[in-house]
Amino acid sequence: MSWETVYRMVKKIPRGRITTYGELARVLHLPGGARAVGYAMAACPSGRGIPWHRVVGAGGRLLIAEPHAALQRRLLEAEGVTVEGRKADILRFGWPPRKKSAAGAKPRRARAR
Repeated sequence: MSWETVYRMVKKIPRGRITTYGELARVLHLPGGARAVGYAMAACPSGRGIPWHRVVGAGGRLLIAEPHAALQRRLLEAEGVTVEGRKADILRFGWPPRKKSAAGAKPRRARAR
């Protein structure tokens, strides 16, 4: 299976923001959910500018094992993300991923009651 769609979405996460494995899986409609995104991140190729460190577990938890967790913590803190122990402040720095709607599609209007 190719993880290119996951990597493209991860590249869209702005500097200083984070999102969760589950949010990415939900937006991308991935079979296997958050675990599938975890597999993609574990297989993340180096040298392609994919900011893997901006993807965290539910509630902002840093789930990867040491020594990579320490690197993730340093990279996030360098971008201004507050990390305490093994948890990033998801409420403050969370980024909600969204797939683009169809080109030219008009936003839906609320129905009048």
